[in-house]
Amino acid sequence: MKATIPKRPWVKEWHVTGFTIFLLLVLAVLLSAQATQVGQDFSMDQFVDLWLKMAHPDWPYLSQIMTPLAQTVQMAIVGTLLGGLLAIPFAFLAAANIIRNAALRWFIRLVMNLIRSIPQMLLAALFVAVVGIGTLSGVGALAVFSFGMMFKLLYEAIETVDSGPMEAMRAAGGKRGAMIVFAIFPQILNQYLSFFLYTLELNVRASAVLGYLGAGGIGLYLNTTLDTFRYDRTAVVILAILVVIVLVDTLSNQLREALS
Repeated sequence: MKATIPKRPWVKEWHVTGFTIFLLLVLAVLLSAQATQVGQDFSMDQFVDLWLKMAHPDWPYLSQIMTPLAQTVQMAIVGTLLGGLLAIPFAFLAAANIIRNAALRWFIRLVMNLIRSIPQMLLAALFVAVVGIGTLSGVGALAVFSFGMMFKLLYEAIETVDSGPMEAMRAAGGKRGAMIVFAIFPQILNQYLSFFLYTLELNVRASAVLGYLGAGGIGLYLNTTLDTFRYDRTAVVILAILVVIVLVDTLSNQLREALS
């Protein structure tokens, strides 16, 4: 006769707590859906009809979107590069182990937080209103987003570096610029490249959507196919964007693993 092992009290308590939290989450979702009237205008017939039209892509249309698809990737690369380079000096100015002036650090971090709080879609709309429709608006929006993102990640990485090389250079009479170049930057270079690749992944995804607002790239064609009810062409655009995103993510992950 096998002896039964009694369950530990904390296991039983965990199950009860977890089930209670799950029920509360379900209740919160249902109440939120009812309050926001989500799903009340949903039509299964329209949903099925849309997917049936997209099930037969207009493959010859692919030749027309190759150029804007390449522009989308170029927008992401240029925007990430501009924002990433601009973030470097500001990240050093916000790092506590570089700048001793707390007021200056607080002011820079406040400005950067304000920049990072602006959504990409709003940035794109602002640049389209100022610059006009085109890839320049997309590059500007992605550069500002990359600037805020890279700044946040980079200054936190700077504050966690080993202070030993800095102290050694300071004891030898080295200047602050030399300490940054020879004692700090070599320690954060791999992290910086990893942050750059991660931001590039986000920007490739975002650039496809920003074009929907007139910021250039493949998003303009996505908007056109939807407005003209050419869902067979919409399917081609979506599949092309999916392939590009998967390729960029795969390449970026491999590069980040090589850097780690």
